[in-house]
Amino acid sequence: MSQREAHVRRETLETRIEVRLDLDGSGKARFETGVPFLEHMLDQIARHGLIDLDIRATGDLHIDAHHTVEDIGITLGQAMSRALGDKKGIRRYGHAYVPLDEALARVVIDFSGRPGLEYGVSFPRARIGDFDVDLVHEFFQGFVNHAPATLHIDCLRGRNAHHIAETVFKAFGRAVRMAVEPDPRMSGVVPSTKGSL
Repeated sequence: MSQREAHVRRETLETRIEVRLDLDGSGKARFETGVPFLEHMLDQIARHGLIDLDIRATGDLHIDAHHTVEDIGITLGQAMSRALGDKKGIRRYGHAYVPLDEALARVVIDFSGRPGLEYGVSFPRARIGDFDVDLVHEFFQGFVNHAPATLHIDCLRGRNAHHIAETVFKAFGRAVRMAVEPDPRMSGVVPSTKGSL
């Protein structure tokens, strides 16, 4: 396993999650979560972040998808933290604007070592197919708490709920790609005046 890869397993009474990721991948993705819409969104992270991502999950979907989606966010955050290690030589900050037809999202991330989520996304309806749109927030909250990272997500406009969600996940993937990219001018240096993150 290279320095920028990680494999994390997380098991609770409600879910069993396994995440493998490679930050220097080509966007290959494989998912078995039981939540098809989330898999479609995770695929956007992999493709637009150029992260190889393999996520397997079983959870209490007979109740609803809440625990599964949240715990995938948590485990992905843990894997990201492990793959980044001491964060020496990365850009640390990333941002992206992504449109999809009428929808436009902006995502800004800082792998600061401090968890924080500012979430400015409103959906015109409560569900996209069977997927509860409230779970988008839960996914990202789980991620930032365990990455840990500061994340600002804003949907600047949009009328179609699917388009809104997709622009958010695409922009997240692109912002992460920028932030974790090696910066040749910072090689071997932690991108912080404190000397650590």
